[in-house]
Amino acid sequence: MAVTMKPGGVREVMPILASNEGVWEGWYRYYDAKTGKLTDQHRSRLLCRLIDEGDSERYYQTNHYFWEDGRHEIREFPAEFRNGRLWWDNDLIKGWAAHMLPDDFNRSTCLNWTRKNEPGIYLYEMIQNSDDRKNRARTWQWFRDGICFQRTLIDEVFVTRDWQNWSDHSPPKN
Repeated sequence: MAVTMKPGGVREVMPILASNEGVWEGWYRYYDAKTGKLTDQHRSRLLCRLIDEGDSERYYQTNHYFWEDGRHEIREFPAEFRNGRLWWDNDLIKGWAAHMLPDDFNRSTCLNWTRKNEPGIYLYEMIQNSDDRKNRARTWQWFRDGICFQRTLIDEVFVTRDWQNWSDHSPPKN
């Protein structure tokens, strides 16, 4: 796959996020902030894509969630790149992603978004990548009216950069 760097594009301005392009598999685990109790967990597969549109690039992420009871959910997250950030505005969320500055080691990305159907709810997410970009850990801090009520811990392993040819919709095996 040829990688194109457009001046001022996602790959150039957000190289940490661009390095996440491909297929990731892992676990989402949700915890109650007061008790620390695990409230939900499920497997995940994310397809993170940078799509070349001639004079610009677009970020598009598809999340597959798999629960032990057989439930499967797919969520689509198209984003627009402008002013040095990715911006989401869809039926579920409105928010942004940006590189964490300063980050002397180029491992971190920060996200913020609101849930459209849940007034008073907002989240901050931190993504930390390993130096070899084969593992990452993500943390969501969920706030309701300014008080943290839930945390999500996400551990993921890089599967392949070749998202174009990925067609496996079965649950991850590990």
